[in-house]
Amino acid sequence: MSQLEEVCVGLRESLERANRAREEALRLCREVIQHSSKAIRAVHRGEMETARLLADGSKERVERTKAALALHPDLYHAGYVHDSQKEYVEAEAMLAIVGEKALPNFEEMGVEIPAYLNGLAEAASESRRYVLERLKRGEVERAESVLKIMDDIYYEMVSFDFPDAVTGGLRRTTDALRAVLERTRADLTLTVVQKRLETTIAQVLSRNETFPN
Repeated sequence: MSQLEEVCVGLRESLERANRAREEALRLCREVIQHSSKAIRAVHRGEMETARLLADGSKERVERTKAALALHPDLYHAGYVHDSQKEYVEAEAMLAIVGEKALPNFEEMGVEIPAYLNGLAEAASESRRYVLERLKRGEVERAESVLKIMDDIYYEMVSFDFPDAVTGGLRRTTDALRAVLERTRADLTLTVVQKRLETTIAQVLSRNETFPN
C-alpha cells in the first residue's frame, strides 16, 4: 500500500465516523423538533403534564445530540442542531409562560445562545394564540399579563444588536414578533373597549328599568 493509499484509508475512516455521527444527530434533532412541537400543542390544550413529559424528552435528546457530535464541532454548529434547540427552547418557554413560572435559563437547558434567543422570541409570538383564547373566555387580565411578557421578551431581544451570523437570524425573528405584538395589542384593546361599552349599555338599561318614564 502506497503512502497516499494509507492516508486515504485514514481519511475515509474519519469521514465514515463523522457521517455516522451526523446521521445519529439528524435523527435525534428530528425527534427533538417532534417532541417540542407536540409539547407546545399540549400547552395550548391545557395538558401541562403531557407537555412537561414531552419537553423532558426533547431535553434528553438535545443532550444526546451534543454527545453524538462531541468530536465533530463542525457538525454540531450546523443548522439542524440550531433549529432543534430553538424548538426545544420555545416549548420550555411556553410551559413557563402559560404555567406562570420563570423563563428557563439557557445554561440549564444546555443549548447555544442563538438558539435560546430565537426560541424565546418564537415562544412570545406563539403566545398570541394563548392570549386570544383568554380573550375569548373573557379573561382580560390574564391576557394582559401574557402580553406584557411578550413585550418584555421583545424589548430584550431587540437589545441584542449583533450580526445575524452571530445571533442565528434573531433580527428576522424579532421583526416577526413585533408584527405579532401589534396585532395582539390591537385585539386586546378592541376587546377592552367592547367590554367597557357593554358594561355602559348594561348600566344604562339597568337605570332605565329602575326608573321607568
